Amino acid sequence: MNATAPPLTVDMASLPPMTFDLPEGMHAIEISADAEERAEVVRQFVRDVYPQGEEPLREALNALYAETAEGMLAGGVAFFGIGLYEIEGGGVAHCSLTLSVFESGSVDQEVVAQGIRATLGTEPLNDVTWLDLPCGPAVSAISLRRLVIDGRFTRSGTDEELVMGQFQVHIPFGNGPYTAVFTLDTASMEQWEEFTHAVAGIVGTVAFPAVSDGGISDGGISHDGISHDGISHGGVSGDGGLNGAGDPRKETVR
Repeated sequence: MNATAPPLTVDMASLPPMTFDLPEGMHAIEISADAEERAEVVRQFVRDVYPQGEEPLREALNALYAETAEGMLAGGVAFFGIGLYEIEGGGVAHCSLTLSVFESGSVDQEVVAQGIRATLGTEPLNDVTWLDLPCGPAVSAISLRRLVIDGRFTRSGTDEELVMGQFQVHIPFGNGPYTAVFTLDTASMEQWEEFTHAVAGIVGTVAFPAVSDGGISDGGISHDGISHDGISHGGVSGDGGLNGAGDPRKETVR
């Protein structure tokens, strides 16, 4: 989440329409859904992520993720996902993906993006890049963090270092004074390149349709799941543009 931007102060349902595609393997909670829908989405999320889980475990996780979703909604997060992907040779690579929406104070995408780049560039640990997406200008920021895990919680019994990678893409809305922030976090650094390509595929499909174009009468955010081999969905073109492809299955957040 972009801590420097003011949180969204309007009801999520009043947002202008926004759509994007998701890669297969990303299990999602649409946090901006109403309470009943969100509860069902959480239950489906737990079933997807823990298909072999026993009922007591699922009930506990339902309560945990429901509370997490409420807290994220209060903080301006509209979407939360966990990506789980098999690694060739054995093992599972994992990441988390959130989508936050903030008020930007301007409808000029270029002006907003320039301001975001200037703000993010003041942090020396950020690798900041200007992007030209199909939906308009955007800014990405990559950062790495080193964490020390207490030996009480490691198999070796000694303190161990964990490297966490974060990839953010800030995208000013093309149809309102808001900015969408996609944030991917992962400790599976051996799959970092694949994950960044997956994010490229996601943000390359972002669109801000007019109400008449999207057929969305009350605004909101929707996403399509993409069936695609592997965990690389799209890539970064030489001119800073991003692109993605796939056959969608529609899900909508109101």
